Parts: sequence; C-alpha cells; structure tokens
Amino acid sequence: EGGRPIAVVTGASAGIGAATARALARDGFEVVVGARRRERVEALAHELGGRGRALDVTDAASVEAFCRDLERVQVLVNNAGGALGVDPVATARDEDWQRMYETNVMGTLRMTRALLPALEASGAGHVVVIGSIAGFGTYAGGAGYTGVKHAERAFARCLRLELVGRPIRVTEVDPGLVETEFSLVRFQGDAERAASVYRGMTPLTGADVAEAVAWA
Repeated sequence: EGGRPIAVVTGASAGIGAATARALARDGFEVVVGARRRERVEALAHELGGRGRALDVTDAASVEAFCRDLERVQVLVNNAGGALGVDPVATARDEDWQRMYETNVMGTLRMTRALLPALEASGAGHVVVIGSIAGFGTYAGGAGYTGVKHAERAFARCLRLELVGRPIRVTEVDPGLVETEFSLVRFQGDAERAASVYRGMTPLTGADVAEAVAWA
C-alpha cells in the first residue's frame, strides 16, 4: 500500500504523548493521536496533518471505536498512564490504585491487543511502551505507581517473547523525572507541590523522551 506509515500515540493531548506525535510526524509518519481531551488531540492532528480522536484507554468500547478502521499500523506508542497520589499502603485509596491500573496496565493491554493484527499486517510493526524508572525501583508512598509500572515492564517483556518470529518489535522507554503535567495530575492540581518535585534539578522534557522513541 502506498502512503505514509501510520503511528498511533495514546495519551497524546500533552506532555510525552504530544511531543512523540510531533517527532514521528517529522519523521514521515501519519500520526493517529488519541486522548480523553478530544479538542486537544484534534488540534494536534490538524497541526501535524494526522488524525485526532477521543480515546479513553480505560473504556473497552472507546478503544474498539478508536482502532476499528486502522488496518495497517507500523507503530503503537502506549503512552497513556500516570500516577495518582503518594499515599502509603496503610492509607492507600482503592479508587486511586484501580484508576492507575486501568490506565497504565489495562489500557496498554487493550490498545496492544486491538492493534496486533494491524501491526503484523504492516510487515514491520513496533510496539513502544512508555514505562518509567518506577518499573525498576520502589519508594515510600509509591506502591501503587511503582506496582503498575513494574506490571507494564513485565507486559512488554512477555509480549516480546510471545511475538518471536513475527514482524513486530517491542521497545520499552523508561524515563526518570520528566517535567510534564504528570505531577500536577498526581497532586490533584496543586501547582506548588508539583513544581517542588523538580526543584534544584533539570528534569527531562517530553521532547527528550520523544527523541528516544523516534530513534527506536
């Protein structure tokens, strides 16, 4: 088939996702971007000459609708995710953990499973999982988030074994601290607390992570 290769990016309304969409568009991909904030992804798609669609990776019907007409996809970037709270286990909130698991782990499963046939049909598929240094270590107050990122890392490693001999590569990109809306979301909009996470250091940017994805 002619035309540009297709790259799907989830969680593309801001931060790493938006930066990755821009980097892949620069490299010649037609980007199909999804996020819950529809107006943001539609504006990004317009800017990049791609397609923007509402996508909630925690909703199976939303994932199915998003993926329905995608027949040959070269790249899937599973970026949708995030952290909620820094409560210790003793006071952990079920709803925060469930939301993190649904977004980071189940969202990655739903998108990957839905697009595996299209990735294989392209003859050169590539699944990218945006993980985190939190998939390698732990810290007090981080059981929920490090748990889901460890799970995503296991997902990627198992998927790689399952796809041996088929034309799909699997890559994990596991950044450390990246200054995006990540901490603002984690601390329920507390801008001062979010800013304090990056004080006294130069964190990575979304564009840094996007460069790693584009290189891979």
